[in-house]
Amino acid sequence: MRTMKIMLGALALMLGVQGANAKPAAPASPKRLVIVDDDMIGLNGVPLLLLQSPDVEVLGITTTSGSVWRDTATAYALRTLEILGRTDVPVVPGATFPLLNSAEATKRWEGQYGRLVFKGPWTDYWPGDTIQEHPGSTDPTKVPDLPIGNPRTKPSAEIAAAFLVRMVKAHPGEITLFATGPMTNIAIAQSLDPSFAANVKEILYMGGSLAPHQVLEGPSAEQFAREFVNSPRREFNIRWDPEAAKIFAHAPWKKITMNPVDPSTGTQWTRAFLDELKPAHTPLTDLFQTGLEPGYPMWDEIVAMAWLNPEIVTKDETLWVDFETSQTAAYGDTLSWTEAYRPHLGEQAQRVILSVDRAKMEAAMARLYMRPVGKAAQ
Repeated sequence: MRTMKIMLGALALMLGVQGANAKPAAPASPKRLVIVDDDMIGLNGVPLLLLQSPDVEVLGITTTSGSVWRDTATAYALRTLEILGRTDVPVVPGATFPLLNSAEATKRWEGQYGRLVFKGPWTDYWPGDTIQEHPGSTDPTKVPDLPIGNPRTKPSAEIAAAFLVRMVKAHPGEITLFATGPMTNIAIAQSLDPSFAANVKEILYMGGSLAPHQVLEGPSAEQFAREFVNSPRREFNIRWDPEAAKIFAHAPWKKITMNPVDPSTGTQWTRAFLDELKPAHTPLTDLFQTGLEPGYPMWDEIVAMAWLNPEIVTKDETLWVDFETSQTAAYGDTLSWTEAYRPHLGEQAQRVILSVDRAKMEAAMARLYMRPVGKAAQ
């Protein structure tokens, strides 16, 4: 017994000495690392909210065509960073065209199945009573003058998919990826590196549509309902590049959060909300007064705010999700099942956000928008 006590005492002494001499563990990064892949079209969207969040580090913004052409989205991203004084964040241009879909293929499809309501820069039919601004030129190289001012800074010379792969390799299991445009860059990154998705901490995206219905009254809400009232499973981000969406849906992500059209119908940019931001009188809140058009749903803002403030989510569920790529009337539609009915063809479980508390979300957004801008504020 005495010998055992001596041995235990010696062991304790050794461990104590080792502990005293051991180097302290490296502190964990105090900020959550994110990358945003987006078809940016102004001050609204995910990048600005994440850049204004003090506990978030935006490693970069990758751009893709979608609502506007890639080069226009890139210009918006650069200008947003200039306004915020965050030109240290790289903007990396990505895909200009979808993997397979094209303007010509879309015209053929419309000849069989009817017009699409919105086709991004391919939009060639705009009813006269439409409030929403036309997305612009059909020429992908033509960047219009931006209502928030034109950028002076330049984008990265790197390609978006290569940037995504490189950053995820440098920070395995640490990066949260926000995909709020078509999935073209994401699909290319996964095709370049089959381990890409598995090394992303979490992916959150705005895309897909289940069974949305008009919630708010007024002309804007009525007109945006045109996009889903007769085609409840069709949504633009997926319809622009269905093949990329399918590659995304089958990649081995650790965690997927889907933000379909459904919760956005209970939200809207309003003049009253923009007026609430005036007292801050920052370069950002001042520009909000003229640089953002009221009436749009808060599609992408939900993606950011449900992650930053989970308490705003009032309903969600787990579904197995895939996307239709056959050249039929359902091309680009969202497919979903509960676990008992899924086909087991590579679809994955996704957390699907179905509704949010608009008042709580807007209050949280206002706090972020009204913060001081610039790197010093982070």
